[in-house]
Amino acid sequence: MILETFPVGWLQCNCSVFGDEATGEAIVIDPGDEITKVVAALEKHKLRVKMIAVTHAHIDHVGGAKKLHDLTGAPVYMNTADSELYDMLDMQAAWIGLRQAPERGPIDVSLNDGDKLIVGDVAGTVLHTPGHTQGSVSLYFPLAEEKRLFAGDTLFQGSIGRTDLPGGNTKQILRSIHDKLLVLPDETIVVPGHGSATTIGAERDSNPFLQ
Repeated sequence: MILETFPVGWLQCNCSVFGDEATGEAIVIDPGDEITKVVAALEKHKLRVKMIAVTHAHIDHVGGAKKLHDLTGAPVYMNTADSELYDMLDMQAAWIGLRQAPERGPIDVSLNDGDKLIVGDVAGTVLHTPGHTQGSVSLYFPLAEEKRLFAGDTLFQGSIGRTDLPGGNTKQILRSIHDKLLVLPDETIVVPGHGSATTIGAERDSNPFLQ
């Protein structure tokens, strides 16, 4: 499998291009902005987008989804519990000082807990992990060579997602992490929504929010 993760946009959201070199299929996770970077990564690896997955509806994660959809025709996936938040992109833009919100397109497919996402010969599982937002999801791909979790803004290296924005709930995010994420194998590599990668084992052992 091919994985390229890079920060995009003013808030430096981690966007991931995750693809199967054998079939050329790819999933793009959290295309928040700078879609030219995403397209360049796809072209470099000769991948075509099968699906666009958004871990939650904050503007820095979903802002470029419509643009990427328009360029590739790939459907946009998001948990519909974040629909109200998605409808607030204008307000979200004002929160972070943007003069204009990105164009908002339709959500084609709902990401529900337990759903399977198939990329080439690899199957991932959707984990509904509310708390940062009500529709937050994490995407788990247990590859033979290394297990990967795309955690959005639920779990970070040494921290957890903020819960002081609309839809946030501290008790809920901690329950999501303990019940859905910390049960994964220690060696699982966590690709967070911002910042450096970590592992489930490292966060279980040393994350101060989880002790």
